[in-house]
Amino acid sequence: MKEIELKDPYTIPYKGIYAVCDKSNEHAEIIEHTNCYAGAAWSKFHYSHSPLILKTSSIGNMIRYLVKTGTSTLELKPSTAAAGIESVVVEGDDIHITYAGLGGGGVGATKCRALADGVNRYECSESGGGRAAKGTIIVPRRERVLIGIDDTDTKEEGATWTMTHNIAEALNCPESVYISQTLVQLFPVSAKTQNCVSTVLEFGCINEKAKQELLETLKAALLKYSVSDQTGMIVLDSFDADMTKTYSRECRSGELTRDYALQYAQECGADVWLDGNGVIGALGALAWFAQPDESVKLSAKLE
Repeated sequence: MKEIELKDPYTIPYKGIYAVCDKSNEHAEIIEHTNCYAGAAWSKFHYSHSPLILKTSSIGNMIRYLVKTGTSTLELKPSTAAAGIESVVVEGDDIHITYAGLGGGGVGATKCRALADGVNRYECSESGGGRAAKGTIIVPRRERVLIGIDDTDTKEEGATWTMTHNIAEALNCPESVYISQTLVQLFPVSAKTQNCVSTVLEFGCINEKAKQELLETLKAALLKYSVSDQTGMIVLDSFDADMTKTYSRECRSGELTRDYALQYAQECGADVWLDGNGVIGALGALAWFAQPDESVKLSAKLE
């Protein structure tokens, strides 16, 4: 029989916890990457009852909480509402997130989250057993940057989704965190390479300098590795992508022109970084960020 040694049997640190805000700091999205999906799923269920929570979703090992900022009063109850998010407070360049929980939920609310990548500092009470516990983590305030990309391959070689993911992974850093990639099925136009799929990358940047460095480096990488001369790259610096939904529906239901895409991008405030024919699909991808299970189905409808 093999004997195991556990350094801390009652702590499973999260891989990473990040938070993005809207421009007015009225809403935020807390993004948690877990090392134990079972525990995160338990948290997702119980946290959904917290007054500040507007929406929860899960993608792979990632749980996302859309929240109102502010402070609430939690009424913790064993088994039915045993943990929650008590407050989300923006202070300058930081966001203070306070979790609370009973028993095992208290363990998750304190050390498990406190030890995650992306956490600058933390305060937490003793946890475990039958007691209630509370923990506050302080993470950098980030803003969402969405990057739509299409037409990096040819009929002979390449695949946009693989290259863009590898570039995004290489660019992932504390100042610009790579949050997600979504593949978006578009209307199968005559000029398609094969499957007519574009992609949108989601990053969380701490400031304008970090964002500009990210985008300039990403553009250079696309120019270096793309095997197509029609690559499109469109950037939307926004908490949501609602302003692109109408265009995305059109892009998934019929054939559009490059001129129309460029005009629509200008009208909705998206920035064109590479203006090949790929801008058509790149703009169409933006509205589907963080919805990878739905975006691959041409019949899926935007919320």
